[in-house]
Amino acid sequence: MSDLVQPRPEDYQPRLSWWGHTWRTLLVLGISAVVWVTVAEGQSVLPRTADLLVGLPTLVLVCFRRRYPMTVAVVTSVVGAISSVAAGPAVLASVSLATRREWRRVVVVAVLSLASATLYSELYPPADPLPWWVTLGTNLTFTAGVMAWGMYIGSRRELLWTLRARAERAEAEQELRASQSRLAERSRIAREMHDVLAHRISQISMRAGALAYREDLAADDLRTEVGIIRDAANEALTDLRGVLGVLRDGDGELTHAPQPTWADVETLVEEARRTGMRVAYDAALADAPVPDVVGRTLYRIVQEGITNARKHAPGAELVVEVSGSPDDGIDVVLANPVGFGPSAAPGSGLGLVGLAERAVLRGGRIEHGVTDGTWVLRGWIPWAA
Repeated sequence: MSDLVQPRPEDYQPRLSWWGHTWRTLLVLGISAVVWVTVAEGQSVLPRTADLLVGLPTLVLVCFRRRYPMTVAVVTSVVGAISSVAAGPAVLASVSLATRREWRRVVVVAVLSLASATLYSELYPPADPLPWWVTLGTNLTFTAGVMAWGMYIGSRRELLWTLRARAERAEAEQELRASQSRLAERSRIAREMHDVLAHRISQISMRAGALAYREDLAADDLRTEVGIIRDAANEALTDLRGVLGVLRDGDGELTHAPQPTWADVETLVEEARRTGMRVAYDAALADAPVPDVVGRTLYRIVQEGITNARKHAPGAELVVEVSGSPDDGIDVVLANPVGFGPSAAPGSGLGLVGLAERAVLRGGRIEHGVTDGTWVLRGWIPWAA
């Protein structure tokens, strides 16, 4: 991929196994033996001994070709001009250098190897001399083949490294996406739990709190109030099952019951009134169907406003106003006086955060604050889904 960092030769050079070391050593010894045998018959004992003494150190030096590629390639090539034993190490060092595909070094070593081979041909001519151009052409072909083979190996290694890096990066990106999906799902779970359960739990808390101060209730009235609390708890459990159904559905929709829409807002207000809240509700929307996803967001906004008023301003009148049209979007305003009695239940502080996230996801916005002693929650949602 184009955005991958260009690897260094050290990055894609594989570590050699014992078999890799073994066959390379055998190959080097084989090349050196073949070259040495072809000229040894025409040499006296002293030149053969000198050839061996000069060439044997290169068999050790070539083992350091990866640590010092240029140095080893140059030294073995120079020694190869006078020693047939150094031919094998020189070939291996040249191939190893070429795998790095550093053009300047490749050209330098190639020219040096060609000059070394030409000088060796002059120092140790065959029994049947060939024309100079044939010898030069043979040396040139062999040198080019050695360097090309090394560059091919390097290119293949880099390709394999790149493919492996792509696979690893794709796997890491997939893991990151999965982690982000899990985080988003946790956030959605928390938001749904808060929106659905906070409303019901606040009802239970308010009714239970009222019972704590009433000492004059008859047995029948007490049973009635306890029945209301029981019904609210059952409704909370039903809503919880509905939320879990949403979270198990791959499409994000309820599997056991439909999610609330704009048509359910009025029912929500009536339910709040039945529990003793004073709610002034005014809806003035254009005569056009409200998309379900938009209506669901409006429902959650009104639900959060009712829940907050019940918890933080029990007994205060809550004003709910909804207006809008397909062209202008939908405005929703919830307002109640502040400091109107003690808080009936603790607040988590996450409801408004969840509302803001919902609104932004629908392309809208949420604003809230205190104005002239009145807590105002104002939202705007575009009409289109």
